[in-house]
Amino acid sequence: MLALIQRVTAAQVEIEGRIAGAIGQGLLVFLGVEKNDSREDADKLLRKVLAYRVFSDADEKMNLSVSDIAGGVLVVSQFTLAADTQRGLRPSFSSAKPPGEARDLYNYFVNQAVINHGEVATGEFAADMKVTLTNDGPVTFMLNS
Repeated sequence: MLALIQRVTAAQVEIEGRIAGAIGQGLLVFLGVEKNDSREDADKLLRKVLAYRVFSDADEKMNLSVSDIAGGVLVVSQFTLAADTQRGLRPSFSSAKPPGEARDLYNYFVNQAVINHGEVATGEFAADMKVTLTNDGPVTFMLNS
């Protein structure tokens, strides 16, 4: 399971002209689900996302997590993170989990995020989404389970 996280001052997801989810300061999490991922992988990755220290403390050092600052978490499904880009000029998605199973694991991740963090917003699995963000830093990391 893969998460591309971005520290943001604000982010939102728009679907067909309506705002589906929005946060202020916090993390935008693009979530990719790979073939062999399980609930254990989702739990491990969520713990990492919520505890990853990417926010500045009083000394301007990245020592605080999104949980420490009580920031928002916006989770957006992004199957393209699971692409195999090793050969050619067209990505292969053979390493991605099939859509139905990926949806279940994405929903599990989101539900666990709500239970463990609270301020969680989402996009919509497999929807055509427009994501707007103000990247703070910029600070962007790729995490995996």
